[in-house]
Amino acid sequence: MLDIKVIRENVEVVKQAMLYRNKDVDFEQLLKWDQERKVVISEIESLRLKRNEESEKIGNLKREGKEPSLDLLEEINELRNVIQQQEKQLLMIENQMGSFLLSLPNIPDESVPVGKDEKDNKVIRLIGEQRKFPFKPKHHWEIGEKLGILDFEVASKISGSRFAVLKNEGCALERAIISFFLDTHKERGYKEIMTPYLVNHASMFATGQLPKFEEDAFKCANDDLYLISTAEISVTNIYRDDVLDEAVLPQKFVSYSACFRRESGSYGKDTKGLIRNHQFNKVELVKFVSPKDSNEHLESLVCDAGHVLELLGLPYRVVLLSTGDMGFSSAKTYDLEVWLSGDSLYREISSCSNFKDFQARRMNTKIKYKNKKRELLHTLNGSGVAVGRTFAAILEYYQQEDGSVIIPEVLRKYTKFDVIRQKK
Repeated sequence: MLDIKVIRENVEVVKQAMLYRNKDVDFEQLLKWDQERKVVISEIESLRLKRNEESEKIGNLKREGKEPSLDLLEEINELRNVIQQQEKQLLMIENQMGSFLLSLPNIPDESVPVGKDEKDNKVIRLIGEQRKFPFKPKHHWEIGEKLGILDFEVASKISGSRFAVLKNEGCALERAIISFFLDTHKERGYKEIMTPYLVNHASMFATGQLPKFEEDAFKCANDDLYLISTAEISVTNIYRDDVLDEAVLPQKFVSYSACFRRESGSYGKDTKGLIRNHQFNKVELVKFVSPKDSNEHLESLVCDAGHVLELLGLPYRVVLLSTGDMGFSSAKTYDLEVWLSGDSLYREISSCSNFKDFQARRMNTKIKYKNKKRELLHTLNGSGVAVGRTFAAILEYYQQEDGSVIIPEVLRKYTKFDVIRQKK
């Protein structure tokens, strides 16, 4: 959520920032509410001061053994009534302002390229080489079904479309990828944490999923709980309403979780395979950092996410998203896109974002300095990385002409096998 003070003092700058995000915002009404709020607060403070003065008069009279006049008592009651009405007015104004502010996306960092959509994204670097096949490479779902490690027909019978059943070596490969990601990120200074898959409304609100993206969430209506779409939600909320000493920052966490998304805006897209399912596994990286070096932490986060792909030998590229393609809460985002040999294209496998103080303001999470000063800290997160898409990329990149799939060397200590072959 944006700071009203920033808007008040830089309204034209913020208006332009919203235009960069394809959102034409008229701030006139918000600023009117802001002025009204100041007036009402001032009136309430004056009325409370007067009420306290009158109450003190009554107290003095009683201590002197005298009864306060009826006019004085009526004046006190009238002041109470007026204050209550003004407090209701203040609450109404603040609710209107809050709804308005909640509709605004984050302000893009100055280094973000201005653009309308993904066509204006900027490729920063390419890592690894695309494999040249002596045969026509297959898609991962074809490979997996023939190897007996993926079953989409059974998944559809159990749950419907956009689900997958893993079998045999597929289960071992999925677990191996998860364990490899967790171990590798822990070696780079992240602390492992496991958090609930079900979270409350306050947690969803704090990280920006609500109210903007409620239609994309799976909700348990009887309990007012939501299934997480990413471990970012539950991990980031561990410090909601907390104050962290500067000395303990940065805090870096890695977390495995199952993730659940309706994918309501992706009708007809990626209906086959593991790319866009309602349930999938992911390893998430979350950072809590000081505002002075959050952009440096974003760069290191991108390197950490890419490191696991490099160890797996999977080609990928780093893309800086334009203002029109960033997520709602993000101030700056890099996507990591892995090469999928079956389609001969790059597909997103990680999104690394700096939210600056956007989430922290919703969560009321602050940093305390040695001089006792306090301010909102900065939060960052990125996939480290999506497990299902890694599974798909491995099948496609390491497929062999006989239908088998070679297991990347770094995974073999986890899988206990180095190749998956078709069953005879």
